[in-house]
Amino acid sequence: MAQSFGMKGSFIENLPKIYGLYTGGFVVFIGLMAVLEQMGVTADTIGILFVAFTVVIYAAIGWLSRTMQVDAYYVAGRQVPAVFNGMATAADWMSGASFVAMAGGIYFGGYGYLAFVVGWTGGYVLVASLMAPYLRKFGCYTVPDFIGTRYGGGKFVRFCAIVVLVVASFTYVTAQINATGTIASRALQIPFEVGVWFGLLGILLCSMLGGMRAVTWTQVAQYIVLIIAYLAPVIWMSNAQGFGVIPQFAYGDAVSRLTDLEAMHQVGTLKPVEAIAGVSALTVPHSVAGADWLSNWKFATLVLCMMAGTASLPHILMRYFTTPSVRAARQSVAWSLFFIFLLYFTAPALATFTKLQVLDPNLATGIIGKSIDDVMALEWIQKWQNVEFLKVVDSNGDGILQINEFFMRGDIVVLATPEIAGLPYVISGLVAAGGMAAAMSTADGLLLAIANALSHDLFYKIINPKADTRTRLIVARILLLAIGAAGAFVASLRLTSILGAVAWAFDFACSGLFFPIVLGIWWKRANTAGAVAGMIAGFGAGTWYLYMVHFAGMTPWIGIDHLRFGIIGMPVSLIAMVVVTLMTKEPDAETQAMVDEIRVPRGETILGSSH
Repeated sequence: MAQSFGMKGSFIENLPKIYGLYTGGFVVFIGLMAVLEQMGVTADTIGILFVAFTVVIYAAIGWLSRTMQVDAYYVAGRQVPAVFNGMATAADWMSGASFVAMAGGIYFGGYGYLAFVVGWTGGYVLVASLMAPYLRKFGCYTVPDFIGTRYGGGKFVRFCAIVVLVVASFTYVTAQINATGTIASRALQIPFEVGVWFGLLGILLCSMLGGMRAVTWTQVAQYIVLIIAYLAPVIWMSNAQGFGVIPQFAYGDAVSRLTDLEAMHQVGTLKPVEAIAGVSALTVPHSVAGADWLSNWKFATLVLCMMAGTASLPHILMRYFTTPSVRAARQSVAWSLFFIFLLYFTAPALATFTKLQVLDPNLATGIIGKSIDDVMALEWIQKWQNVEFLKVVDSNGDGILQINEFFMRGDIVVLATPEIAGLPYVISGLVAAGGMAAAMSTADGLLLAIANALSHDLFYKIINPKADTRTRLIVARILLLAIGAAGAFVASLRLTSILGAVAWAFDFACSGLFFPIVLGIWWKRANTAGAVAGMIAGFGAGTWYLYMVHFAGMTPWIGIDHLRFGIIGMPVSLIAMVVVTLMTKEPDAETQAMVDEIRVPRGETILGSSH
């Protein structure tokens, strides 16, 4: 049975047909749920069916892809075609932050949060031009594997890379488990702290038995679900509001309408008189852009951190280790960017149309300016308030809901959009399934990146080089369980928002890994001492700055807050690496020749299949 989802022969050739049938089946399932809704099946039941059906499909793919082969577990046998690897990478990338939280950030923060869109998209330019093809040519299994081998095979340099990878990836995975907990708590009407464990169970079912092979084919299926789920409500709202069926090109007119409404409701002027933990009122106008040098500086620095972080995240770079060739790796980056663009180009439109649904008194869904009693009678208000993601208060006692009396958690903007817009609940179930797919796909990749680095680079390469294949894969699976459980526990503490945790992960990655990877490919003089200095100094400086600004109360330097600490870590890493490299002995001739060979676009991989 496992061979039917293997990596060779007819399965690869029939991928378009297989996923075409899968897509058709999913569309039929959506239609069936719509029929059940018309027959009187409750909204809660439909939501549960959507999430349960998709998770069961992903788990089945994971089971069918189970393997005990090292190449299949770590790099999917290096047989994934470029288009499908692009879809899997897009799903890996479309995290809870992209699907669940990014539009919420734009909803509450306006223009400034477009820096995430620009940075995350632009990062793939760096991946394509500086990294992916050359790492594929090198033939490694993990990012620490590349660093450890490129810089002389020393155990300490490999260990430093493992530490940075684990911290960045673990921070990121807690955000994804946070997103699955948010969805599960609403769909099942259970506390968030319980929902994170339901989310973790689904994540582990997809990745534990088949490693990268299972995660790859699951992620392709998850991308299909999440992109349908993201586009459907935006197109529906755009058409219903009279802006046409292509919202990505029409939402400029919607922004103009929104600007007038925000002025009418005094957004930015009417501030809340009380603070409520975990939720926020709308206080930032949607289209305030570049008002002064500081806001422009903050926008640019956030873009830079997100770009460099994208090019440093191990779970993304790992995806390009799975292609059949160096050329396919380069093509795969282009396909990744295309599939990612479909969602990112839509996120600003979604935030805009959702805000219109809330603020526009001419729409039946508008709530600002209406009686608080009428607002509290709305089912979607009650459901989200029950799980403490939304709050309505009458601060001035006039019985009318004002903009400073409506509080919401940014992470639910996308999930609540269909209910806010009064769409059939089948669309809400679809969006919940899409959000779950986005969070699970990224969490699978992240957990695998951590477990693979610890099992391959720490356990096998440093602790026990004589370990056989069975032992290595058992260790990897045990680590998946342990790391996943730790991530669920940390997520349940709600230390930061989904978007905040993701920004931290990117900053950790670029502070410690960006220059050791880039210079390892492009500067053959770079040596082991320099790489160690760059990782320790950059990661240490960035972490220190995060602690001082976010936890110790230090005033940020020139607007560099806790979301941008990579701006501190990266230059420290670069300076330390260059200075120490030039002060110490250059690599041997064999290593320098190997670096030259990496950049030759054709030929065999450096490490080969024996690795």
